[in-house]
Amino acid sequence: MNSKEIESIIGNLIDTFISSGNVSLKLRSEGLEKKIKTDNTPVTNGDIEVNNIVTKKISNLTPNIKIVSEETMLNKENNEMKDFWLIDPIDGTYDYIHGKDEFTINAALILNKKPAAGIIYAPAKKRLFYSFGPSNSFEIENGLKKKLECQKKSKTNEVNAVAYSTNLKQEIADIYKKYKITNFTRMKSSLKFCVIASGEFDFYAAEPRACEWDIAAGHAILKDAGGIITDFDGNEITYGKKDFKNTSLILRRSEDL
Repeated sequence: MNSKEIESIIGNLIDTFISSGNVSLKLRSEGLEKKIKTDNTPVTNGDIEVNNIVTKKISNLTPNIKIVSEETMLNKENNEMKDFWLIDPIDGTYDYIHGKDEFTINAALILNKKPAAGIIYAPAKKRLFYSFGPSNSFEIENGLKKKLECQKKSKTNEVNAVAYSTNLKQEIADIYKKYKITNFTRMKSSLKFCVIASGEFDFYAAEPRACEWDIAAGHAILKDAGGIITDFDGNEITYGKKDFKNTSLILRRSEDL
């Protein structure tokens, strides 16, 4: 698949992501139907409906590429895939359920086990991010398209991180000290990747947790904006691992951190 084909695929997903985001907000305003999955995490009718909309569109666009979604079992036993989609219909379901605005809709195209393209929409914030290759990472907000290049927006003497929790584990606190983090802000969804790509924040670190569909789209967007994504030991993050489990993770806006 060449770069023009990837660009066309992602371009054809933009309206679908916006419309599925509108559906997610409508269902929330009407009152969500909630269940607890076997892994003790919540799922709603909003997650399922968004998954149906997004997977149908992606299947139409790329019928020969398999899809792995958080909300279905399809292809999750397949550890031989190199080219596939990773979809998280609602990342930040807790925030979605509780009326907060940081939840996101996510899809990443994985080619040769690496993120080749990604698209993330935060419906309540009306912010859509996407990428389709190096130096091709963008945001659409209020109808305006802007290129993402990890350009720092905070003060020069500040190193601002996003964190999964306000209670830092010691391992993460030690990493913050190493990188001279001056401030951190809680953010639970894949929006973390996007606000680093936009230059609003500089850093994120997480121990091995969650799954590949939580991070793949953000990985593509941040990488293509010029950011750096590795595990704690500086190794490249690849996809299609056993059970689609994540390794440790460090996101950096630039090499200067």
